[in-house]
Amino acid sequence: MAQKPEYELFYWPGIQGRGEFVRLAFEEAAAPYLDVARESGGVKALEKLLRERGTPVAPAPFAPPFLRHRKLMIAQTSAILHYIGPRLGLVPATEVGRFAALQHQLTIADWVAESHDVHHPIGVSLYYEDQKQEAARRSTDFRSGRLPKFLGYFESVLSASSRRSYLTGARISYADLSLFQVVSGLRYAFPRAFARAVRKAPRVSELAERVAERPNIAAYLKSSRRLAFNEQGIFRNYPELDEPAAGRKKR
Repeated sequence: MAQKPEYELFYWPGIQGRGEFVRLAFEEAAAPYLDVARESGGVKALEKLLRERGTPVAPAPFAPPFLRHRKLMIAQTSAILHYIGPRLGLVPATEVGRFAALQHQLTIADWVAESHDVHHPIGVSLYYEDQKQEAARRSTDFRSGRLPKFLGYFESVLSASSRRSYLTGARISYADLSLFQVVSGLRYAFPRAFARAVRKAPRVSELAERVAERPNIAAYLKSSRRLAFNEQGIFRNYPELDEPAAGRKKR
């Protein structure tokens, strides 16, 4: 009988969501993990853990994703990656390097939240159809201001040294995998706007391509474990929120 993987990831089935950032780290490191909610009875197990009270030193998770490793329960994407990064060889060996990766991950978390809020600017409890007018205004600001700003920041990080291959140095870290995921998601959600904005961030684009070509990641992307982007996740393709196609005026 096969032994159960020591890492148990809890996230909603059917979407990539924030759990995908953790999955990419496990896949790159070829670390066995159990995607609990995709197993029989997994959603009930996830919901049961969300109802638990926890303690001051071991708080119950607020929302997925969360990770169970041996006796530890860790919630929040950035905290999970900060924990597993050293164990999977996906951060530099120095303390400075580990916190550089965490800093980048937290910046990416801000970017992810802003990307999500384009289509849900009023509230997550409302359907997109209930806030389309506000979403249209938010998308204009995101495309013209926030998208170039985030891309420009990571482009500057990658430009800081001619010897820098990845965000934290010569070796890949979980932050690079996460940057790849955001690039992939934004290409899906805003194909025209992202194609225009990324022209000024060629190093970011090139990094995403290199990550996609890494053997373990390439195999994962072709597997059934990699869910497709869809209109239930963080990155959603609503054509009316993208910039108008060339030659077509926006109404």
